[in-house]
Amino acid sequence: MTSIKHSGTNKKTVTLSINPENPQQRHINRVSEVLAQGGLIAYPTDTFYGIGCDLFNKRGIQLIYKLKKRPLTQPFSFVCDSLKEISRYALVSNYAYKTMKRLLPGPYTFILEGTKLVPTIMLTRRKTVGIRVPDNQIALGIVRTFGRPVISTSAGYDDPLEIKEIYGSYLDIVIDGGVFDQSPSSVVSLINDTPEIIRKGKGDVSSFL
Repeated sequence: MTSIKHSGTNKKTVTLSINPENPQQRHINRVSEVLAQGGLIAYPTDTFYGIGCDLFNKRGIQLIYKLKKRPLTQPFSFVCDSLKEISRYALVSNYAYKTMKRLLPGPYTFILEGTKLVPTIMLTRRKTVGIRVPDNQIALGIVRTFGRPVISTSAGYDDPLEIKEIYGSYLDIVIDGGVFDQSPSSVVSLINDTPEIIRKGKGDVSSFL
């Protein structure tokens, strides 16, 4: 398969094999350092391999828009490590808190109203955000160690070696957390405490019907 060439870049992508059950902290630290330096990573979640960068790295976010060929009017979701962190970046009502506490970590993306901490490029026209807390120890370990949310958008491939081949010229690190079947998260809006199922995915949405 032909690699996408990032003009003017001679980036050498590092592949890190990380234990999905008990992630090696030294590897997590290395990924965190790359994010802090403005780098892009490919990492496993509980639904797919994601491509991500620091939530506050505007240049990195723009690059991800470019490689995904996605319009700026469709912001990416991002990964938090806990409900406490979610409350920094989104307005969380009692109903939303109880709902997310019951289902997270898990294969859900919740749509909430964003706070002023969220960069404008990550807000929809309605000032909403999509937030995930995936049930994946590697993803949670990265965000927890890094100390800030990480952008999450599907890499589109379930094999880390294939991701490296396709997007290697953009990525600083590709994390190998094993090969698994892709299945998108369920997307549920909790705006105004009125649950709306935007997309049925891996997460059970029967409680919202």
